Amino acid sequence: MTIKEKIERDGFRKWIAKLLLIKLPLAFVAVTVLWVLMLKWVPVWVTPLMVSRSIEYRNDDTFRTQKKWRRYERISPEMAKAVIASEDNLFAEHNGFDWKEMRKAINDHKTKGKKLRGASTISQQTAKNVFLFPSRSFVRKAFEAYFTLLIEWIWGKERILEVYLNVAEMGKGVYGAEAAARAFFDKNASELTRREASLITACLPNPIDRHADRPSQYVSKRAGQIRSLIPKIAYPEWIEHE
Repeated sequence: MTIKEKIERDGFRKWIAKLLLIKLPLAFVAVTVLWVLMLKWVPVWVTPLMVSRSIEYRNDDTFRTQKKWRRYERISPEMAKAVIASEDNLFAEHNGFDWKEMRKAINDHKTKGKKLRGASTISQQTAKNVFLFPSRSFVRKAFEAYFTLLIEWIWGKERILEVYLNVAEMGKGVYGAEAAARAFFDKNASELTRREASLITACLPNPIDRHADRPSQYVSKRAGQIRSLIPKIAYPEWIEHE
């Protein structure tokens, strides 16, 4: 190999290293920050999960996507309280991650042999729903953590909750509180009662198989637990918007 060829080879390697280690990461950060910044004000019309479900049920004639964006002020505060009581008691206090709950889940798995359960906050679930396709991998969890930090920093709690209540899967093809209220109770999201909000929330871990309008014994029991927990939690003042 000539000296010229060696210089050219070394230069190409440096260029590749610079591209992979500096330029591409910086471009990724710039694009994702702008993406998150835009969605601070623009409604989230479609999510990767909606696309994935549409493909999954493409041969099901009964399947249709139901979604209607509503500003937070047009969603019953009972819906916000129910999801916080059920999914993330410390939503108003943490920075996107409930480290105490995570440690407890890991400890229960190690010491009691329990199945490793999820300890995702509403912020993490929102980041996953809006920006990522559903999968189970450490790479996806890393991206989820990254987007969680971004939305906590750029959006703030009220916007995070507003987006969550508009994009969360609440039934087969049903996304958001407005669509759920119409599909299950034939009313607007602003009119949901505490009982109805609790029934919808009780279905969130498995919204495909659970039904808020036809609750199983488990869903009814879980909804009762959520209703009893709601008054025991301290909420930020903006939760009540009426």
